[in-house]
Amino acid sequence: MARSSSPLVNKASPTEASPTEQRRLLRARRSSKRVTALRPEAVLDATLPGTEQQDDPGVIAAATAPKRDATLSDETLAVHAGEKMGKNGAMDTDSIATPIVSGTTHWFKSSHDLIAFKEGRRHSFEYGRYGNPTVKVLEDKISALERAESTLVTSSGMNAIVATLLALVPPGAGHVVTTTECYSEARAFIGDKLSKMGIKVTFIELNDMETLKDVLDQGDVTLFYTDCPTNPHLKCIDIKLVAELCHRKGALVCIDSTLASPMNQKPLTIGADIVVHSATKYIAGHHDVIAGCISGSDALISRIRAWNHDLGGAISPDAAYMIIRGLKTMALRVETQNHTTLRMARLLENHPKIERVYYPGLISSPWHHIAKSQMTGCGGVISFEVASDLHGVMRFIDALEIPFIATSLGGCESLVQQPAVMSFWGRVMRRRPRMGSRTTW
Repeated sequence: MARSSSPLVNKASPTEASPTEQRRLLRARRSSKRVTALRPEAVLDATLPGTEQQDDPGVIAAATAPKRDATLSDETLAVHAGEKMGKNGAMDTDSIATPIVSGTTHWFKSSHDLIAFKEGRRHSFEYGRYGNPTVKVLEDKISALERAESTLVTSSGMNAIVATLLALVPPGAGHVVTTTECYSEARAFIGDKLSKMGIKVTFIELNDMETLKDVLDQGDVTLFYTDCPTNPHLKCIDIKLVAELCHRKGALVCIDSTLASPMNQKPLTIGADIVVHSATKYIAGHHDVIAGCISGSDALISRIRAWNHDLGGAISPDAAYMIIRGLKTMALRVETQNHTTLRMARLLENHPKIERVYYPGLISSPWHHIAKSQMTGCGGVISFEVASDLHGVMRFIDALEIPFIATSLGGCESLVQQPAVMSFWGRVMRRRPRMGSRTTW
């Protein structure tokens, strides 16, 4: 039997877990760091946590598991950061729910008031494309979760990637190193668009550290960019090692951590300079809003923010409100998705009609040791190969009762897709005359 294109399952939170089991799960995995305040700048002063090992060897144990002290957890930050405390003047209200400030234009009391704003002596807003009180609350919340000085929320994940690359890599002189396994549209933008701007582009295999060292030795690398974990094979890169290698040569490191979520991985705490997300996925969590976010130092985010103003990638305050509301349950959602997906991965790994399972939470995964060192869970996406051909996998997918056939991840509903059909159908059809009914994606 031929191997088929790997179906991707985004496993939603189950409802069948008993209350006792749910309480056990909530104790089993908490955030990798805890902070003493909700302001983003206070996050940087968080004490370094210790380490713990979970009883279940198949579950990713937190390499930097939490200390049980009086500081605030990710669960608390997801609810209160940027709102109840540490608002920095973004919102003056006694409403528990963050209001939607829909106004596009903000006025000043006097010319002196305006000058104070321009000189940074007064916090306020001027025009919707440059900032919004509701959006600022969301940005502060994500900064707290990512342990970042600053965050920019954008209109989509792709917008976040493009704004980051354009802001940090100079045309005619920049050099981007990326991996062959990264988000396909980001890879296309880097390979096609940036190269036309006189930017040098180098593609390397994920975790080919020797090639990365050789490229860095040339001394002209501006930025290293990749996903971790990757889609669809859930491969993981050693972020700490890559950051050490790049920083020695003056190169920045940008990690797309969408498939991990801020709950499972915090790239900034282990060396990355920039972390981007498609906030559409785990952060919003309900398949009803599109957004992206970029987190890092004040200096880097300020550069990206200036570019994003020109690109017009502002998010609407209504969308920001929906993400704020979705974020409040992200810890619970991701916790359960981690557990459920690991159970599914183990079941599939032992099924006679499944040839291979891709999930770094499995001990058998070649990426397990890296995931274990830098993640507290492996998320809700699993990829696997069915022992059948293209049409056999179609029959398998069509027989599923709960998952929707759709492309996304991180929401409450379970989704399933066959990449050969969902993402590469045109290519599959062009190859069929010489490949028959077989496919080897």
